[in-house]
Amino acid sequence: MKTVNVHEAKSTLSRLLEDVERGETVVIARNGQPVAELTAIVKPTLTAGVAAVRARHRVSLAGVSVRELIDEGRR
Repeated sequence: MKTVNVHEAKSTLSRLLEDVERGETVVIARNGQPVAELTAIVKPTLTAGVAAVRARHRVSLAGVSVRELIDEGRR
C-alpha cells in the first residue's frame, strides 16, 4: 500500500490510477492523516450474476436446455 499527500495525488493522478489498475491500493493523506483510499473496482462476473438471479427467483430448468424450451414453445 502506497501513501501520498494531497498535492502529490493531484499532480500524479494518472500514474496513481495506473498503479490501482495493477492492483495496488493508494492512500491519500492530508497533514499526515489518511483521508481517502484508491482501490480498483471489482466487477462482478456473469456467473455470479446468474447465480444471484437463480437464487432470487428459484429458477430451475430440471435438466432441460433453453433451446429445448424454445423449440417446445414453437410447436
